[in-house]
Amino acid sequence: MSDYHPPSDLEEVVNSEVKEWHFHIYFHQRNADQHQAALDLRDAVLRLRRDGAFVAVPLFRVNTDPIGPHPIGSYEIWVPATSFSSVFSFLCMNRGSLSILVHPLTREARKDHELRNAWIGPPFPLDLSALPVKTEELPIQYPSLKLGYSAPEPEFTLDQRRRIGANLERILKGEKEAARAPMN
Repeated sequence: MSDYHPPSDLEEVVNSEVKEWHFHIYFHQRNADQHQAALDLRDAVLRLRRDGAFVAVPLFRVNTDPIGPHPIGSYEIWVPATSFSSVFSFLCMNRGSLSILVHPLTREARKDHELRNAWIGPPFPLDLSALPVKTEELPIQYPSLKLGYSAPEPEFTLDQRRRIGANLERILKGEKEAARAPMN
């Protein structure tokens, strides 16, 4: 039996929610076709951001050699939680043969890269030795956008979330295949 019990207190979960994410697009840097595919995907993300499809900020630099924990060519895309599903969906459907590491941005970079990650495509082993175990400051990026950890206020109050949850439970009572929430 597991000793781990995930939190279910609404306030605790809301206050610990991840607000910013990284997508690392990997390519074999000596493979011209993969390198070009990665650059084409980056340009598509930039065009879609410009056109308002989502908020995603590729770092200016494209790494043509291993850097930090990343073992092959790569670049980073920063995404606020409000655009996560749109960017994830786009990259899932349009990555081609590229692999993409997805991880949250928290004070625990090593855990983010090692334990809290997800891969779109085949995974690569990471060199975690250079990553800090824990930092005092949140790794806030692009505060001028006032998104992610820099957002001025949450999208919904706790009371609004409770009303939304109660309404969902009421609606789902009529759905045979939907699991019911515990009463306590």
